[in-house]
Amino acid sequence: MVFVGFNPGDRSSRIGHYYAGRGNQFWNFLYESALVPSRLTPEEDRRVLEFGIGLTDVVKRWSRSSSDLAADDYRRGSRLLGEKLERIAPRIIAFNGKGAYERFAGRPARLGLVKHCSIADARVFVLPSTSGRNGSLTRAEKLKYFKRLAWWVKRHG
Repeated sequence: MVFVGFNPGDRSSRIGHYYAGRGNQFWNFLYESALVPSRLTPEEDRRVLEFGIGLTDVVKRWSRSSSDLAADDYRRGSRLLGEKLERIAPRIIAFNGKGAYERFAGRPARLGLVKHCSIADARVFVLPSTSGRNGSLTRAEKLKYFKRLAWWVKRHG
């Protein structure tokens, strides 16, 4: 499985680790949903490989907010991400943020399993963004989607 985020934020870029923003719940949700058996920190991000998980972004350039990225950043990033996904051939691609999927795919999305869609022969699951800036859902609602992904992975992964 590969998790795909928007792009590195300020703190993640500074320390060189994924999902390092102070309000980001990614690592908590990964553990609380039982996708990984132990609680990890951003500094341990490479350990996800032990559990068959990879991490990447649509755009590799940092910004304070995904809204600071230009259309060309998304075009170039989406092309490169598509090539990377074809090469590594994951079974499941989980987009961390509806907007990340929509920018990559160029179409609207709903949270959850994307029906009748695959990328590089992988099933696609859209999660709510774990960023602390995403206030559209409560913490419990966001975690519920991670638990749905974990259930789906155990059943079909």
